[in-house]
Amino acid sequence: MGTRKTIMKRIKKALISVSDKRNLKNLLKVLTRHKIELISSGGTYKEIKKLKFKCLEVSEYTNSPEILGGRVKTLHPKIHAGILSKRNNKSHKRDLKKNNFYEIDLVIVNFYPFEETLKQTNNHLKIIENIDVGGPTMVRAAAKNYNDVTVITSSNQYDELTSEIEENKGSTSFKFREKMSLEAFSETAYYDAVISNYFNKIKKNIFPKKKILYGNLIEKLRYGENPHQESAVYSKTKDLNIDQVHGKQLSYNNYNDMFSALTISKSLPINCGTVIVKHANPCGVSIHNNNLVSYRMALACDPISAFGGIVSCNFKISKNVALEINKIFLEVVVANGFDKEALKILKKKKNIRLIDATKFIIRDVLKFSATNESILAQSDDLKPFKIKDFKIVSKQKPNKSQLKNLIFAFNVCRYVKSNAIVLACKEATVGIGSGQPSRLDSCQIAINKMKKFQNLNEDVVAASDAFFPFVDGIEKLIQSGVTAVIQPSGSIRDKEIIKFANQTNTVLVFSKTRHFKH
Repeated sequence: MGTRKTIMKRIKKALISVSDKRNLKNLLKVLTRHKIELISSGGTYKEIKKLKFKCLEVSEYTNSPEILGGRVKTLHPKIHAGILSKRNNKSHKRDLKKNNFYEIDLVIVNFYPFEETLKQTNNHLKIIENIDVGGPTMVRAAAKNYNDVTVITSSNQYDELTSEIEENKGSTSFKFREKMSLEAFSETAYYDAVISNYFNKIKKNIFPKKKILYGNLIEKLRYGENPHQESAVYSKTKDLNIDQVHGKQLSYNNYNDMFSALTISKSLPINCGTVIVKHANPCGVSIHNNNLVSYRMALACDPISAFGGIVSCNFKISKNVALEINKIFLEVVVANGFDKEALKILKKKKNIRLIDATKFIIRDVLKFSATNESILAQSDDLKPFKIKDFKIVSKQKPNKSQLKNLIFAFNVCRYVKSNAIVLACKEATVGIGSGQPSRLDSCQIAINKMKKFQNLNEDVVAASDAFFPFVDGIEKLIQSGVTAVIQPSGSIRDKEIIKFANQTNTVLVFSKTRHFKH
């Protein structure tokens, strides 16, 4: 790599241009103490002068005024030549001397707040003005020339920078510059990705020729699905809009199950829905105005599978619900808040993760799955199923209770891995068959669960995520006591299915949509 002299680079001149003007004072103290000359522009220059530090304005440094309402400030050869020049290149040194340019050793820049602007306004012109040009240009130049130049892109890096300068008496190490360069290129890539995403969104260009995925690292996880796999969780926002109020760190599998559970619970009527998930698959879902009853009904669907699972409630957990939850082992409890008594009860279990997801919102965005170097993308399956979305094809018509339960069961079905069969009663699942290559096997699993855990005197309905290719599946359901069935149409044997339903006085409803989940 070279001698210490070539590895360590003395900082003589720094250019500072930041939108985020927090935490500048201590940084400026350190830079000044090491006799580093400061150059700045616009609002940053005013802030530095306000803090009573010596600084040269960019327009004075370049002998070129800010123009175009501030659009052009740092886009000048004197700036970029100073950043990009190789310190050990004789030709570069001659060019600088010939043009009366000087080396710039430290670039501290953060960009116009484009993301924040998107949150604050829909005004396209205002949004456009918050696309930074000069900032990313300087950062890319400094990052490219990391062998000689240090680049800082966030106020969160100031402490690290000042420690580096203090330790090395006004210089930075190659290792530090290299690290900051990597972070800088990530920052410019992220910034451009957000802009690209904005333009694609307003133009409703869902599948552009080049798709850019971006996110903020929320946390590195202990491991992935298995201990030999590495993993982390990212978010497009700065956080996940969830608050962990108790328990040990969430694992990869915890996150996977939690997001599955939240997707379902947030789709249910607010303040009355409970979902229990195991291995990203629901094993109990219910709706009831009494929160305790709602939880008990969800658990009753499959209390054995619920062991070690995740429960998600779209209501605030009370003392009574907490006492019930504590009767079994659960990895994670997610809710729209916890009252004080509930927290006190649940916290008695040291390792249980308690998550407040009040602020968590399910958004209709693209879903991605990756294999090797290929990415599959599709829109999410979130559209609620309503009465207008199906057709009653049997002679027997559903009563109000059956109709309500059919809609409930079919809405749950979309979240169950295919082939999926959901049995429901009183807007609660009573049997779920999932993930089987054979739909007939899924029927049998759902029926077995129902018979094992339920003692029902009410009508039971069944939902299938796709059509029955043969009569045997629906026949098995009817033989178990099912009185109404909902399924998508599309089979060449649809007429046979309808005929069988009429022969057995069974309600049969065809939906216009299919809900495969692989």
